[in-house]
Amino acid sequence: MKIIGNLIWFLFGGFIMALGWVISGVICCVTIIGIPIGLQAFKFAGLALWPFGKEVMYGGGAGSFILNIIWIFCGGFLLMLSHLFWGFLFCITIIGIPFGMQHLKLAKLALMPFGATIA
Repeated sequence: MKIIGNLIWFLFGGFIMALGWVISGVICCVTIIGIPIGLQAFKFAGLALWPFGKEVMYGGGAGSFILNIIWIFCGGFLLMLSHLFWGFLFCITIIGIPFGMQHLKLAKLALMPFGATIA
């Protein structure tokens, strides 16, 4: 089921969402200070491509909190809004609920990518 879910996800929006993460990462990598933020965005672009079967665990300290605040202004808020929109849209139908839940998982990650690990 995980493979089928990931293939359907990729075909119907996963690629576009991963592209959003990559664009945010490129924007952040323009400056030297933003390189760690951009690299984190590239790491989570892979999760946006194949989210089924993966869990996101949150943790971190003050450094992660500061980087998360900076991230919100570097594209995290817009990515969160797009994931929320698609998540609620998919949750309208019973068949779309698993895909909507993945978007909602990524919406939370879009606001707080630092300190999060993928398991």
